[in-house]
Amino acid sequence: MSIEPVLFYIFSAVLVTAAALVVVVRNPVHAALFLILAFFTSAAIWLLLEAEFLAIVLVLVYVGAVMVLFLFVVMMLDINLTPLREGFIRYLPVGVAVAVIVLLEMAVVVGPGNFGLEQMPAPPRHGADYSNTEELGAILYTVYAYPFEIAAVILLVAIVAAITLTMRRRPQAKYQNPAEQVLVRRDDRVRMVKMEAEKGENKEQ
Repeated sequence: MSIEPVLFYIFSAVLVTAAALVVVVRNPVHAALFLILAFFTSAAIWLLLEAEFLAIVLVLVYVGAVMVLFLFVVMMLDINLTPLREGFIRYLPVGVAVAVIVLLEMAVVVGPGNFGLEQMPAPPRHGADYSNTEELGAILYTVYAYPFEIAAVILLVAIVAAITLTMRRRPQAKYQNPAEQVLVRRDDRVRMVKMEAEKGENKEQ
């Protein structure tokens, strides 16, 4: 028996445990750290599947950029953890029910029978000169060209919507108009006041 199945089960156990702790823990910083652990273990599983490009992208993009941003926002904001803990027990049965339904759907959709894995032999091993990045790009821009473009349009709409929601005017917010600052004149801001010099009282008097 090779070492790969053992590593797969070890990384899978760590991944499932870290994903569960992301939802269960009440400290948002700890949840973000467990999410980083889940990303690293997912990248390790992709390395076992010979998907080196996806593993490196997961580490660089999500762990190196997205999670750093999450931690920065969580640690900069003054989050009151008391309201977050109030509804945990109340909504726990609903959360467990939704998790079970999602798990059953994943078992039905991602089962080996739907992908023909029961009849297909194991994939062949590739040589050292094999590039899965080239194969991924060839499939992505030929077979899945239209889904890729649709996903790009959806992401563009999400970016525009996020910018629109962020840039809306708030009555209580203070902001400056650069156009009005450029048009300002000296006479509008500076006033020259002439006053006669005052003589101090004589100390001897």
